[in-house]
Amino acid sequence: MNRDHLEGGVRHLRGRIKTAAGAVRGRAGDQLDGAYDQAAGAAQYAYGEARDTVRDLRHGGEHLVEEGRARFRDVSERGHALADEALERGQHYRERAVRHGRTLAARADENRGTTLALVAAVAFGLGWLARPTR
Repeated sequence: MNRDHLEGGVRHLRGRIKTAAGAVRGRAGDQLDGAYDQAAGAAQYAYGEARDTVRDLRHGGEHLVEEGRARFRDVSERGHALADEALERGQHYRERAVRHGRTLAARADENRGTTLALVAAVAFGLGWLARPTR
C-alpha cells in the first residue's frame, strides 16, 4: 500500500460522505462536490494500485534478471547485455506507468466538470442496467 492508494481511498470515502450529507440536506452543490471527490479518489486509488503492481512486477523482474545474470555469467558477455537491457526496459516502463498515472490523476483534477459528467453518465448507465424492468 502506498500514499496514493491510501489518500485515494480516504478521498473517495470523504466524497461519499459529502454526497450523502448533500442529499440529506438537499444541497445539490454538496452532492456534486462529493461526486467529484468520489471520482478523483477512485482514480487516485486506481493509480496507487497500478503503482503497487508495477513495483511488484519490477521486483519480480529484478529477481529474474539476477537469476539470468547468474546463468549467463559463464556463457558470454551477451547474457549480461541482455540482462542489463531487460532491467533498463523494466525501469523505463515503470517510469512511464508512473508518469501516465500522475497525468491521468492531474487531468481528472483539472477537468472537474468532465470528470463529474463521466461519473454521472456511468452511474446512470449502471442504474439503467441494474433496474428490474427496462
